[in-house]
Amino acid sequence: MDGPVKRARLSDDVDDGNDLEARVKKAYTGKNYMKERPPFKQCSSIMFGLKEEVGVLARTLKLFEEKGVNLTHIESRPSKRMPGSYEFLVTSETPPSELESILSALQDEVSYLQVLSRTKDSDAQEIPWFPRKIKDLDEYANHILNAGGELESDHPGFTDPVYRERRKYFADLALAYRHGQPIPRVTYSEEEVKTWGVIFNKLTTLFKTHACQEFNYVFPLLRENCGYQPDNIPQLEDVSNFLKDCTGFTLRPVAGLVSSRDFLAGLAFRVFHSTQYIRHPSKPMYTPEPDVCHELLGHVPLFADPSFAQFSQEIGLLSLGAPDEFIEKLATCYWFTVEFGMCRQNGEIKAYGAGLLSSFGELQYCLSDEPEVRPFDPEKTSTTPYPVTKYQPIYYLAESFQDAKEKLSAWAAKIPRPFSVRYNPYTQSVEVLDQKEQLKNLVCNVKADLTILSEALDKLK
Repeated sequence: MDGPVKRARLSDDVDDGNDLEARVKKAYTGKNYMKERPPFKQCSSIMFGLKEEVGVLARTLKLFEEKGVNLTHIESRPSKRMPGSYEFLVTSETPPSELESILSALQDEVSYLQVLSRTKDSDAQEIPWFPRKIKDLDEYANHILNAGGELESDHPGFTDPVYRERRKYFADLALAYRHGQPIPRVTYSEEEVKTWGVIFNKLTTLFKTHACQEFNYVFPLLRENCGYQPDNIPQLEDVSNFLKDCTGFTLRPVAGLVSSRDFLAGLAFRVFHSTQYIRHPSKPMYTPEPDVCHELLGHVPLFADPSFAQFSQEIGLLSLGAPDEFIEKLATCYWFTVEFGMCRQNGEIKAYGAGLLSSFGELQYCLSDEPEVRPFDPEKTSTTPYPVTKYQPIYYLAESFQDAKEKLSAWAAKIPRPFSVRYNPYTQSVEVLDQKEQLKNLVCNVKADLTILSEALDKLK
């Protein structure tokens, strides 16, 4: 996957190497969350708002100098919380416990103030940095935990210099990408297309009987509009444009695995981090990390479904500013839903998880009598251990995407976060709802939507 969410093992062969298991687990709980630079030191960030008036910023920064606080980063932007004012984020290598005097002094100058820290400090609330605008995803897109141009010694392509050079080519494309640019088009080799064809032909024989209705509705549209064919690997740019027209989701190329926090944050903006390389041809039915087959055949179809898109974005929004322990729980819920989820339709169990829909062997296995199937319950699902190098012994069953979303939202009320967030599709930004004025504006928007709904219902009558 794109994250330490090692997004699913796409395979029918089983790699039982303990080293791979350990690497993936480490990636799944990666903690490269804050705006920070190695070597990692104790640091704190303070976010505050200032009214637009002459000299206010200079006075404020002077306070840090007087208190002996050295700032390593200063960032500003117009505030969405309080129109007409500015918002500032300053970072210092000073732990929160030593900032009491500066915080007291700031209270007289600022309109609001929050301490964001990655240190464990009982006197300050820990709120990890998270992207507020879609282009902020550029901040961490190159923080790759694994894969990319470097391969582990147990990778099928480790001893193949041609494949390693090809992987470096794909990694360089992703690392150079920035938000707003078209996704680079790739001319896949004859061998790469052949590998895709083997997987495509085997999987498509199972989709009609094993995949959920929403998946089977979209897949023919992808064949018609995006070049999904056994002899052609679709271009990410074409697929991204298709998804944007359907649900607003877009794809972003990624060089390898990113942390769970970073990957989930992308979903909050309806952005899916997608690999562009393909697995080694020696093992077409196995890959130790997500590749373009996993992304395009497993994930993409359901991102074109409105209900599933909303469910995926909900997981992303819940992750913003959440403590580390809840990120791990959300990532586990992601694993058992978006990656390996199953749902009930017309009295039958169908697969909707990308790890299932992109694995010929596991797609058959998951609907057999061998694995255990439990009702989806975020409280229990979020703490369920899982293997990453073999078929899942346990799957979780949702009655529908809406059912899963409602249960997840109810469970997420336990996440200790001192604010709520809302995605603004017009500005492609995340709004932090912690001011009365913001809530009033939200109420007005909801009222307007209810008026439209009421009028529509009256016309139907």
